[in-house]
Amino acid sequence: MKKSKSLPVNIKLALLVIGLLIAAGTLFYTQTLVEKLQNRERRLVELYAKGLEYITDPRRTNTDLTFIFENIIKRIDFPLILTDANDNVNLTGFGGGFKNIEIDSTWTEEQLKGYLTKKVKELRSLHPPIVVTYTDSVTHILTKIYYGDSQVVTQLKYYPLLQIFFAVFFLLIAYIGFSHVKKNEQSNIWVGMAKETAHQLGTPISSLMGWLELLKLNYNNPDKVLDLTDEMENDLERLNKITKRFSKIGSKPDLKKVKLSDVIEKVTEYFKRRLPQTGKSVELIFSGNTNAEAYLNIDLFEWVIENLIKNALDAIEKEKGKIEIKIYDTPTNVEVEVSDTGKGIDTKFRKEIFRPGFSTKKRGWGLGLSLTKRIVEDYHKGKIILLNSNPNEGTTFKIILKKKK
Repeated sequence: MKKSKSLPVNIKLALLVIGLLIAAGTLFYTQTLVEKLQNRERRLVELYAKGLEYITDPRRTNTDLTFIFENIIKRIDFPLILTDANDNVNLTGFGGGFKNIEIDSTWTEEQLKGYLTKKVKELRSLHPPIVVTYTDSVTHILTKIYYGDSQVVTQLKYYPLLQIFFAVFFLLIAYIGFSHVKKNEQSNIWVGMAKETAHQLGTPISSLMGWLELLKLNYNNPDKVLDLTDEMENDLERLNKITKRFSKIGSKPDLKKVKLSDVIEKVTEYFKRRLPQTGKSVELIFSGNTNAEAYLNIDLFEWVIENLIKNALDAIEKEKGKIEIKIYDTPTNVEVEVSDTGKGIDTKFRKEIFRPGFSTKKRGWGLGLSLTKRIVEDYHKGKIILLNSNPNEGTTFKIILKKKK
């Protein structure tokens, strides 16, 4: 049991690690793109600086500025401010002294300079300036170019954070939804188990109460009393069997190699005696290989066959019907098919029939098939499937059990 409890924890840990790896990979990839774009923009600014050096060289005359305007300045789509050697904003610089800076057209020159000076400090914190120099006998600083990041780079910087935020938000919503579904399913299981217990205990207890009343009326008739005590013994045995069944739920059952036909025949005989009380004319047929053996827990497997027969009886809405149980013996498995001539199962419900709490019956609580699946697959390591179902023709369930333990 300890292994089964630790499994969800391991899955959650694996999902968490995978999520962190995806987030780290996204962050790394995005930052790589940001660095490439920043390098591209810096090269563009350096090219702009080289252009300024070229056109401000006094030794050059008749300089054509068309190339610089068309191929460099127009391609700049990020904030850019020119200053002198002392970081004073140069409003008369090449290109107007700044580019891609949002300003108020009503500002005075002093207000504009003050705003651009603050902006220079912001840009300095992002990137070191590119210095434009001129050399004759000594090197002179003509201007400094401060620049920021383009809108694309800024968006890429925050993209991983937004992606992680939305991923965490989505996982949180998914976790809350999953927890709600799980809690609702567990609630259905507990409610269904309580009702199933009451249902299982109700029939023999009602019978015992009836036999007790008959005993009071026939206490002077020894033969009648003997018959009644035999019936009471059968119901007490039934109560004991129900107790054993519920005590085995949640624990590891003991499996023994038994003849499958003996177990199924005992259940079918029990139902045959009670079929007239249902008010339907239902024929219960048992056939197939009577020598097939499998490893079973008899108490639990009887419960499986009982649940399938009860479902079949509920599905037969006509006055006449048939329930057929067949055993097939294969080289590796023993297979049991339970068929009925009932109303069939709607196609849209076929994937839901084994889910705890699901039921199409007005008086059902949706635990019979769920318990059946758990007993067959978890306790007997077998398999149960809905083999086929056709509207108004019937349904067939197949149980597959391994011959080896």
